[in-house]
Amino acid sequence: MENKVKKLHLSKTDKKIAGVCGGIGETFNIDSTIVRLVFIFIALVTEIIPAIFFYIIVWLIVPKDTTEITEVEYNKREE
Repeated sequence: MENKVKKLHLSKTDKKIAGVCGGIGETFNIDSTIVRLVFIFIALVTEIIPAIFFYIIVWLIVPKDTTEITEVEYNKREE
């Protein structure tokens, strides 16, 4: 059995701003809405500025997703 290692990436399809939370969700197989809610909670607890810096740093460092998906695959993810 082959274990495929998922690398952290910015999501092409599941993004609101830059795809950071969507990419984290795809990498760890977590709903991106939960990742966004956790990020918002952390931002509010830490007075927002550190979370914004973290988001921008991740946005600049993490590579974009390079896999191509078909329209059928994209529609399946939305269901």
